Amino acid sequence: MPRIVIVGGGLSGLAAAYRIRQRLPAGEIVVLESAARPGGNVWTERDRGYTVELGPNGFLDSKPSTGDLCRSLGIDSQLVAASEGSRKNRFLYLDGRLHKLPGSIPGLLRTPLLSLGAKLKLLSEPVRRRPRELPPDETIAEFATRRFGREVADTFIDALVTGIHGGDPAKLSVAAAFPRLPKFEREAGSVIRGFLRASKEKRRAAAAAGQPKPGPPRMWSFAGGLRVMIEALSATVPVQTSVGVRRIEKTESGWRVRGDGTDAWPADVVVVTAPAPRQAELLADLDPALADEIAGIGYAPIAVAVLGYRRADVPHDLDGFGYIAPQRTRRDALGVQWCSSIFPDRAPDGCVAWRVLCGGTGRPDVMAWDDETLLRKVHEEMTITMNVQGRPVFDRIVRWPNAIPQYVVGHRERVARIESHAARHRGLILGGNAYRGIAMNDCTEQAERIADDVASLVNASS
Repeated sequence: MPRIVIVGGGLSGLAAAYRIRQRLPAGEIVVLESAARPGGNVWTERDRGYTVELGPNGFLDSKPSTGDLCRSLGIDSQLVAASEGSRKNRFLYLDGRLHKLPGSIPGLLRTPLLSLGAKLKLLSEPVRRRPRELPPDETIAEFATRRFGREVADTFIDALVTGIHGGDPAKLSVAAAFPRLPKFEREAGSVIRGFLRASKEKRRAAAAAGQPKPGPPRMWSFAGGLRVMIEALSATVPVQTSVGVRRIEKTESGWRVRGDGTDAWPADVVVVTAPAPRQAELLADLDPALADEIAGIGYAPIAVAVLGYRRADVPHDLDGFGYIAPQRTRRDALGVQWCSSIFPDRAPDGCVAWRVLCGGTGRPDVMAWDDETLLRKVHEEMTITMNVQGRPVFDRIVRWPNAIPQYVVGHRERVARIESHAARHRGLILGGNAYRGIAMNDCTEQAERIADDVASLVNASS
């Protein structure tokens, strides 16, 4: 009977455990989590009528893996789609006011966010030749400037990177963080042509399958928040919380995971999905070179301030997802998600619920503010950007020092070296969002690959 130990009870570890159970129903599987609850940064709290997401606010249906997981768990009937307004209306805070981001060519032509020259340069991207020799790796800023122009890079791309990665577009690798962009340039000669070609193929595939014409990706959650998924996963495999793991050892018969005191878990396969700094600590004695490579993956710190206001104190119509402030503006808030506008029942009647995201790689100083200072600063920001008239009637602060892995230039090469080192240790599998995608979809998609690898190892040994 194979023994599989998974170190890390976040979404990556739990989804991997579930998929491994499907492939190896006779296996002994245990998930070890250092925190007092499973889920990592995917968790929901309910407090005084507010539904508070501590980490992600939902997942997109741009990939099928998370939706497939929900169906497999039997919780798909509880899924709730984001509002149509949040799908269409997103805003940028720049030059002292909110601007709606253009969602069409006419909208792009009308937006005051770009000069006429910048609009023309963006629209001419499909006919701009690509270089004969493409760089092996570029920053997002370099790539965007080359393809779309400086204004687009400084405005739209900065906002995109801020909203997704909380990082610096002048440091992050476009090939690692947004691999479709250089792929489109290589294969179609243009990013815009590549997007159009991919959309056409998607429509053609849907028509061949007798499915409706696909639209833009939509965000999904549950009426009870994302913890519904975490609780459903946790019910399928043994999860031990509040477990301190000290190191991972090789033994004559396989592996041993050492905990605090005398706790130990023998294993045929060990899957490590904890954040990169924790992985490096656990593997330092086993393979110092591997640990050093993993430790080189940095993270963006994020502080989340959840605020509740009386609806009467907010003059904005709030028909949308929220807004982003590009990091180059160095505002005290990276952006705001209008949670009660995105999903129903996120706030009591007569109130609104917002998540204010602060910090990122550009403002790490925010993490040193005490709670009182942080709340004061974000409320002041809301009075400026949203013209809020009253004080918050609800607040909750969550701090994530290691919130989002940063895929800087050279990240793909680092991951290749990590995988090469790890391959020398048969029965050791590394996962989590530190390597090949930070989103929930990436974690659930990766879980399928991990489960396949574990099953192959076990079957080969048998």
